Amino acid sequence: MNKLMKYILLCFISFIFIFPLLWVVLSSLKPQSELFTYPLTILPRFPTLENYVKAFTSGDFVTYNKNSIFVSVVATFITITVNVMAGYALSKFWFKGRDLIFSLMISTLMIPLQAIVIPIFLLLKNLGMLNTLWGIIIPPAASPTGVFLARQYIQTIPNSLIEAARIDGSGEFRIFIKIIIPLAQPIIATIAIFSFMWRWNDFLWPFIVISVKKKMTLQLALANFVGQFQINWGQLLAMTVVTMIPIIIVFLGLQKYFVTGLTAGGVKA
Repeated sequence: MNKLMKYILLCFISFIFIFPLLWVVLSSLKPQSELFTYPLTILPRFPTLENYVKAFTSGDFVTYNKNSIFVSVVATFITITVNVMAGYALSKFWFKGRDLIFSLMISTLMIPLQAIVIPIFLLLKNLGMLNTLWGIIIPPAASPTGVFLARQYIQTIPNSLIEAARIDGSGEFRIFIKIIIPLAQPIIATIAIFSFMWRWNDFLWPFIVISVKKKMTLQLALANFVGQFQINWGQLLAMTVVTMIPIIIVFLGLQKYFVTGLTAGGVKA
């Protein structure tokens, strides 16, 4: 009986979290006139894809989608490369000031983005990177959270494996490619999920860097549906559903590594 009650409670909690997502998906299939009918209905009476068709035809969402995919994929690749290499150096190499560097790096988590937006903006302006996708990608590429997770996880890899490889004549780059990366796949998948999700859903930084319409990401394009006097809710809901699909695909593809990498990266000091 206790086991049955636990399953019922878990199903109820799961439904609470899933219901808003389900509501958005079902509402995107409703015609505009049905969205505000009273009493409200969960299931659409006359399901239609009209909102999706109008959203794609009225705006250049193919370009926005390409921009978001490029930013998210390239930024995730750079983030993984930089963070895993930094985590390897901070966990398996001894040099003077190593722990101080790591402590200072982690302390930057206490600095809000709003406090450093203006200096970074001026730097990008001087470098000529405003209104470019690289201006969105490069500044947040090195994440203190990613470095922390990578360092903590790589510390669990036995030093004997690295020492044996060095005795056999392997260089540091070969050790990193052949030993560290294969063994660190769980934490790499974890960082990839976090990075892709942050870059895909990011609005504030692209909003500051990009003012040219052709360089906008999907999140900026969604904001354009909110007009001064009216909001096209049907198309807004449809494109919201579209923007959720890549996140779901990435998470489902990497979820088997996610829990392993997150727990192993957060336990060992």
